[in-house]
Amino acid sequence: MNKVLLNGVSTYSFASRRELIDFVSKEKKILVAINAKKILHATDQTRGLINKNIGYSDGIGAVWALKKKGFSDTLKIPGCELWLDIVSALSEKKTFYLVGSKQQVIEETVNKLQSEFPKIKIVNYRNGYVNTEEEKRALIADIKDKKPDVIFVAMGSPKQELLMQEMQEVHPAIYQGLGGSFDVYTGHVLRAPAWWVKNDLEWAYRLVKQPKRVLRQYVYLEFFIRLTFNRL
Repeated sequence: MNKVLLNGVSTYSFASRRELIDFVSKEKKILVAINAKKILHATDQTRGLINKNIGYSDGIGAVWALKKKGFSDTLKIPGCELWLDIVSALSEKKTFYLVGSKQQVIEETVNKLQSEFPKIKIVNYRNGYVNTEEEKRALIADIKDKKPDVIFVAMGSPKQELLMQEMQEVHPAIYQGLGGSFDVYTGHVLRAPAWWVKNDLEWAYRLVKQPKRVLRQYVYLEFFIRLTFNRL
């Protein structure tokens, strides 16, 4: 499986979602969505975590970088779609555990999954408000006890990755961090319209909708300059 270092961040090139799912099914590691921000702003901690696991090109910046490195068949794989591909591929064979978002949202997520994938086996779930060491220990103990095959954690980075790392130490499984994907899945947050998604312009759509984000978008300019001059 091809992978390269982008600013020290190990990023895999996948030509299809099926290829990624087959790979993680064998490796049983954490899937980490890689984008321009994660590449540029990596710390020793986050870089070390990603490099022990499976970083995939969730953002168009990562795709550009991998293609510039010679992997012309690299596919952009949005995490908010990938987790449902995993469910679709494995729902009749594997067990699932969900963590994240508000209580209402996680309950709606579970109900919708059970409706859309009638054979899915969700061994447990809980909201994403794991605020104390006691709550975290209880969650990890439950993961160890239930032994799910696939665990989705929707908390935002790097909190979700750090929690999954602790889970992984006691129970090897397929892990994926989802950010706000449960909110998108249940309709509490609207994704960019299809045209913007198809043309890799979700970041631009968010900027149009929320102009105050402009300062946060400078990361793309810096990334493009460094990519152009081979400084990644």
